[in-house]
Amino acid sequence: MSVVDHNAIDALPRISEAEVGDYIALLKPRVMSLVIFTALVGLVIAPGHVHPVLAFTAILCIAVGAGASGAMNMAYEGDIDALMSRTANRPIPRGRITQGEAMAFGLILAFFSVLTLGILVNLLAGALLAFTIFFYVVVYTMWLKRWTAQNIVIGGAAGALPPVVAWAAATGSLSIEPLLLFLIIFFWTPPHFWALALFRSDDYARAGVPMLPVVAGPDATRLQILLYTIVLVAIAAAPWPLGYFDAVYGVTSLVLGSGMMWLAIAVYRRREGREALRATRRLFAFSILYLFALFATLLLEVVVRAVVPLFG
Repeated sequence: MSVVDHNAIDALPRISEAEVGDYIALLKPRVMSLVIFTALVGLVIAPGHVHPVLAFTAILCIAVGAGASGAMNMAYEGDIDALMSRTANRPIPRGRITQGEAMAFGLILAFFSVLTLGILVNLLAGALLAFTIFFYVVVYTMWLKRWTAQNIVIGGAAGALPPVVAWAAATGSLSIEPLLLFLIIFFWTPPHFWALALFRSDDYARAGVPMLPVVAGPDATRLQILLYTIVLVAIAAAPWPLGYFDAVYGVTSLVLGSGMMWLAIAVYRRREGREALRATRRLFAFSILYLFALFATLLLEVVVRAVVPLFG
């Protein structure tokens, strides 16, 4: 009769059950899509001509860098994700991928995305991408998120940098235009995520994440959403009178800004019951449309300017 040594069996290397879809989920595809789009706008509106191969390489590296950040974020936050209903089905809480595997995957992607961008495009773009990944993973994920209710405010800088990286990839330098795009995304991030946090506050409280509604309460969060929205609308409209973007963008920013303000005021005023929940959900959903439409307008202006002479 044989004796089975269960301790020896447990010590054997674990065979990963992960599939391709699990690794794709680590990249946070929805976040990556926003990164790709804002970076594309930064690249397209940059002056001069970029070779299509270099342009594709730049966008690909920025996308992979964003995915690397997402993978390392999930690796570090596996314990938090397991406690939140919104994130409980991610690959690590489900046991599909270990935290070590996710971290290794993210580090490899980060290394090659930064190296490729720096060598094939230019060093400034590569350095900015490296800083973006570092800021998101170390400053935001490992430090700010579990320490302060201002995590989204400060950490939002990482999500606002892709158009700056893309501009640097196209020009090898920086300018006012990409910094304006940075500021728009930076001030858009708090009202966007705090609206989500308002109707997901139980999740964050259960996970011990000091999001603003958990620490300061929902009313203080509503006030902060309104204040940040006022600043956002002003900054988004400023490039038009300053002469950096055209009138089409300016009018679009004012129309979209009016929608953001109306919804932010609704969130501030409606504080109880289903109406309050509906108001926060509407603001969260519209904020995505707001940013997409604002950047799409800049992209459309460039396309129109390129096409009109062909029919002149």
